[in-house]
Amino acid sequence: MIPSDNERAELDRIVELLGRGTRLGRLLAHIGDKTFQGAEVELAEFNIATEVFGRSPKTFIAADDAVVRVEAHRLRKKLGEIYEKEPGGHGVQISLPAGSYVPKFERIAVAEAAPRRSRLVPIAVVAVIAALAIASLAFVMRPSPTPSVVPTSGVTEVHLMSGYDRSEVIDDSGLHWTADRYFKGGVPWGGYPRFIRRTSRPFLYANARTGEFQYDIPAKPGVYELRLFFLSASRPGEEVIGGFNVSLGGKPLLTAFDPNLDAMGVDMADERVFRDVVPDADGFIRVGFTHASATPTLNGIELVPGTFGKQRPIRILTQPTSFVDHKGQHWRADDYYFNGFRSTARQPVSGAEDPELFTTERFGHFSYAIPVDTRGRYTVILHFAEFYFGTKLAGGGGTGSRVFHVYCNGKTLLEDFDIYKEGGSLKVVTKTFEHVRPSAQGKINLVFEPVVNNATVSGIEVLEE
Repeated sequence: MIPSDNERAELDRIVELLGRGTRLGRLLAHIGDKTFQGAEVELAEFNIATEVFGRSPKTFIAADDAVVRVEAHRLRKKLGEIYEKEPGGHGVQISLPAGSYVPKFERIAVAEAAPRRSRLVPIAVVAVIAALAIASLAFVMRPSPTPSVVPTSGVTEVHLMSGYDRSEVIDDSGLHWTADRYFKGGVPWGGYPRFIRRTSRPFLYANARTGEFQYDIPAKPGVYELRLFFLSASRPGEEVIGGFNVSLGGKPLLTAFDPNLDAMGVDMADERVFRDVVPDADGFIRVGFTHASATPTLNGIELVPGTFGKQRPIRILTQPTSFVDHKGQHWRADDYYFNGFRSTARQPVSGAEDPELFTTERFGHFSYAIPVDTRGRYTVILHFAEFYFGTKLAGGGGTGSRVFHVYCNGKTLLEDFDIYKEGGSLKVVTKTFEHVRPSAQGKINLVFEPVVNNATVSGIEVLEE
């Protein structure tokens, strides 16, 4: 982008406030300059770690060193604090969107300073203020009602951990998950320690809200996408059949819903997606949970801006952190998988506009259960690369060295698939499948089954048609 004088001046001002020699100052100056140069594609975690924080290009591994994610989180919070005290000094506000290292420069209207008033206050006014203060104190000292928190202004995005009351948690894709709020009824439940499968965010399932309860989320006008996160409350070997009801705006959303049956196991994370959600006439999105044959339990709730009639794209990397490609598309960290192994070493590949996206793999015998709205039809795009077999690679061999099947919701997508036969070594091979119907549980279930050696995948896209 070509910066305006005000954008450049505001960047310089904030960098000076942070301190040019500090970590936050260096980070903001770097990502701001790259953005002004039109080099946003270079704002990847690896580049920032090596160019700003002095990490070695030969030894830096993002999975082991979170310096960029930590400092980006600190910068987001610091920018918020600065602008809360003093809105844009040059008619511009700088922010760093979650999951991205590309700063956003937003023009704002600068209000004129209000004239100063006399510091002399009539005695009568003082008396009135004193009386009001006493009355207010008496009201505050009354017992408080149930712990439902309703802010005065609407929100456009929430990521809540149900039953959780401590500080926020940042997931691998940069999303900030906050303590529980907007609820009425129910009680928090801590669950019990266990290993949770099919998620890269086990913290989300460590707590829950249980009982009969409702979330009244004050939302600004618009269309939203709602995601609900569940985990069976049963222990392995003690499963019982029992469901509860979920409503949206007073209308049934899920009936006799059983997380154990939905996720195929008590230790499996389950996520359900609903698009085209709009606030009620009074500005609230109401999600209710009532007893059917079992007590309702919810682990998390997420509300994000959506597009009517179309679910937000899902793009997954087999990497431990997120990525924003040259088109500005967000690719989330590896998630929704079961079994298999994720490679830790990155290898250069060709055949893609953003080769950094596909430098790793999940390999073995594994599957993904990607949550989608049950009403949609989807295009599934799979990205592969051969990292091990080939005349110049560690595995040697060539055609026929790796062969596997890929199934989706019981149908064959690829049979006897051989990456090397189609693209050779270290070259991205992409396969696209249209009109995919989700399962009754709202999942795109992808199974990667070995025939010769391990199956593999490097990236997955699920796009509603």
